[in-house]
Amino acid sequence: MICEAEALNPVFFELGSIQIHWYGVIIATGLFIGLYLATKEAERLKLHKDLIIDLIVFAAPIAIIFARIYYVIFEWDRYATGPFWKIFAIWEGGIAIHGALIGAVLTAIVYARIKKQSFWQLADIIAPSLILGQAIGRWGNFINQEAHGGPISASTYESIHQYLPDFIMNQMCIEGVMYHPTFLYESVWNIIVFAALLIIRRYNPIRGHLFMYYLIMYSVGRFFIEGMRTDSLINAGLKQAQLISVAIIIGAIIVMIYRIKKKKVTVRYDNSKI
Repeated sequence: MICEAEALNPVFFELGSIQIHWYGVIIATGLFIGLYLATKEAERLKLHKDLIIDLIVFAAPIAIIFARIYYVIFEWDRYATGPFWKIFAIWEGGIAIHGALIGAVLTAIVYARIKKQSFWQLADIIAPSLILGQAIGRWGNFINQEAHGGPISASTYESIHQYLPDFIMNQMCIEGVMYHPTFLYESVWNIIVFAALLIIRRYNPIRGHLFMYYLIMYSVGRFFIEGMRTDSLINAGLKQAQLISVAIIIGAIIVMIYRIKKKKVTVRYDNSKI
């Protein structure tokens, strides 16, 4: 669909040569909101909130580094020709959530061992915060006009997208063409997953299963939404995020079955470290 609209300014604040981009502000907002929720859950479970704060202090930068490394590896042709500093320009977009998950999980495993805590309990505490942070973070993609889908037909716009706020669809008007706001689809899906996790948590699931539910539900939505995107990382001709999503779903189900069969996981959220 042909369109005409002016894009939003991606710069939040500018002082001389110093620029703070909306992308970074939105990512940071999601991080702090998620941290607040996680510390409240830790207190509910009678754990000291500093346990979560310290984990996030270590995990957040490592997750961002892994997210960028993951993205650059699969987009190396784009960065190989330079300039070299572009590899570090995350304010321009280009971080992959699957890379961030790898970094965050590895950090949490090491941290749990050092602190002599249950990794599974920490993962369950953080899971709702992760998905909410992802829901908020997708709006950074909105500002950067990235993570969008293919062009919208006039009939699809008339039946669906005309009812969305103008500021969203205007930002999806890129070089005179209207694109699917897949960032919005994923943000909404993530909020649904967040609500589902809060409901599941009320039923005191086996330790570690809340995190597995997060992985499964997020990956299901990501698999289908990724199919609509035009900027996906490609591996062997297939969309990398879809391959990883399928692997995560299968892996999470296997882990859940394994832990159910272990007698010790019948003990749920008490003081045992399982």
